[in-house]
Parts: sequence; C-alpha cells; structure tokens
Amino acid sequence: MRVLIVAVGQRVPDWAQTAWDDYAKRFPFEIKVELKAVKTEPRASKTLDTLFAAERNRIEAAIPKGCRIVALDERGSPLTTMALAGKLKDWQLGGTDVALVIGGPDGLDPAFKQAAHERIRLSDLTLPHAFARVLLIEQLYRAWSINANHPYHRE
Repeated sequence: MRVLIVAVGQRVPDWAQTAWDDYAKRFPFEIKVELKAVKTEPRASKTLDTLFAAERNRIEAAIPKGCRIVALDERGSPLTTMALAGKLKDWQLGGTDVALVIGGPDGLDPAFKQAAHERIRLSDLTLPHAFARVLLIEQLYRAWSINANHPYHRE
C-alpha cells in the first residue's frame, strides 16, 4: 500500500524535513509513505477562487488515478489515534492507495474538499503547515504501530 501525502508548499524548515525523514524510514516495506509537495500559488492580487483553482490543479495532477482522497480540513471529522489506526487498517484491506492532502495558506478548494472521499482534521488547533506534515506522518506511524502490536504506542 502507498500512502501519498500531498502538501501545498515546497519549503519547510530543516527540523521539519529531519523529522519527516526519520518517520518515513521507520515504515515497513508493506506501507510506502511518500510526500509530494506542490507549488503554492503566488498570492499577489489574485482572487481566492483563482488561487484555489491553480492549487487544486496542481494537487489533482500529483494524485495518481484510483487513489482514495482524504482531505485534511479544519472542519473535517475529528480523529483519535486509535480511530486513525482503524482507518489505516481499512485502507490497507481495501487495497487502494491513499492520498492525504494538506492545503496551502488558505486551505483547500471547497469543491475539492467536497469531492474527497473523506475529510479529517488533525487538531482543533491551528497548525503551521510544516508541523502538520510532521504530525501527520508521526500519527500514521503510530497508527501502523498499533495495528502491528509494536510497542511504540502505549495506552
């Protein structure tokens, strides 16, 4: 199974890249986690609709056909770590690759969010985009560890 994280924004601080790399290498061979960073549309004197359309086109181009699309959205369904572990197991059993999509500074195009297979939120807090990437991959690793009875997660 492949988990593709599509994130708007190409530059992240070194600490975020280091953390991403650390978690990405921990996954077993049966789950391949990849990051596809897509360009943020320049904000200079453009309407929000224009920005959303440009970023949506880049996001859709980065997602392979047939992927289950999960939009990260501040108004998405709340999720516990245990619930994410259940979703990860369902996604694996479903046999379909999954694309988890993190929007840009203005979020995701409303029509894109509506068309996604599901919408989830990582937190009730507002998170910097670099931190959201790290939190997401860490929670995916934790979800895998729960499903594998690995001691990383303790309750």
